[in-house]
Amino acid sequence: MIRPFLLLVFTFSFSLVVLSQEKTFPIDGIVLDKSGLPLAGASVFCQNTTVGTLSKEDGSFHLRLANGGYDLVISYTGYETQVVRIGKDHKATDSLKIQLKEQDKALEQAVVTGSAEVADGWAKYGQFFLDNFIGTTPNAAQCTLDNKDVLKFYYYKKRNKLRIKATDMLIVTNNALGYRIKYQLDSFVYDYNGNIGSYTGYPLFENLDGSPDQQQTWKQNRLYSYSGSRLHFIRSWYDSTLTDEGFVLELADSGSNQMKRVEDPYDPKIYSRDSGDVNINVQGRLRVSYTSQAPDKKYLVQNKYPLTTAYQISALDIANGFVIEENGYFYDQADVSNIGYWSYKKLAELLPYDYLPE
Repeated sequence: MIRPFLLLVFTFSFSLVVLSQEKTFPIDGIVLDKSGLPLAGASVFCQNTTVGTLSKEDGSFHLRLANGGYDLVISYTGYETQVVRIGKDHKATDSLKIQLKEQDKALEQAVVTGSAEVADGWAKYGQFFLDNFIGTTPNAAQCTLDNKDVLKFYYYKKRNKLRIKATDMLIVTNNALGYRIKYQLDSFVYDYNGNIGSYTGYPLFENLDGSPDQQQTWKQNRLYSYSGSRLHFIRSWYDSTLTDEGFVLELADSGSNQMKRVEDPYDPKIYSRDSGDVNINVQGRLRVSYTSQAPDKKYLVQNKYPLTTAYQISALDIANGFVIEENGYFYDQADVSNIGYWSYKKLAELLPYDYLPE
């Protein structure tokens, strides 16, 4: 009677292992220079996650990812960064061959031509950079930029623009959420004529060590930051739980600024599933109200909104729709712009794609 019981336990355990494996997939590859020689120590990570590694002596690397979509970032000092989209179509037998190109020094020089590096750049623009990169929220007050010396500031007098570059990854410690963020800053530009700023880059998250009390505080703060966030919204649309999660959608009529409520965000005309992905067929401005949490008072004061405002109101300017994968990753993100409350929430509120609320 014992043997059948053992067989049952083994079968059940094996089934759990298989089920677990189905929720992740491997990424294998090799990093080479243009001549085909391996690059050892290249940084390989999935942006906006806690998953990353360095290539080995033979240039090879291995990662295991939870199901979903990712931007795989490969960088090496002196070479151009390469970004590869990874998604459900990637097979376990696929092996990536990444060949990096050396940086064009002449092109880099041309970029800064017509500008002058500001000798006292941090003293003049440091706080401005922190406010626009990390943010001005209560969480931002608990963040530190640990290597500000890698920043270089350039001012384009004729264009009245500020450009900020980083010679190495920025290291930001977020003591509010319990993360250390390595951020590869590609571009930070602010146009003073139009008061418009933008930055692009690739964050890699590391969990901080902390006492049980700290871990509990971080858990609570992460959930608060997640609630109503763009990541929360995108996942809710994927899961068809927008109403349950507290989101209300409005879409601008074609050719006007008049907003009209989206009564059925799962109408086949705008929402369709394809092999696990969700296709969103929406263009123009989509206003998103989150009714389960009031906005930060500081945001209301900064924007001169009534302090009695009960909802968080954000918007997305969408060029050509987008595709959502199950972890909340969507593409093409370059065609989607944040407006309103989501634009107020910057790096200090950012959570990785592998964050799951408990």
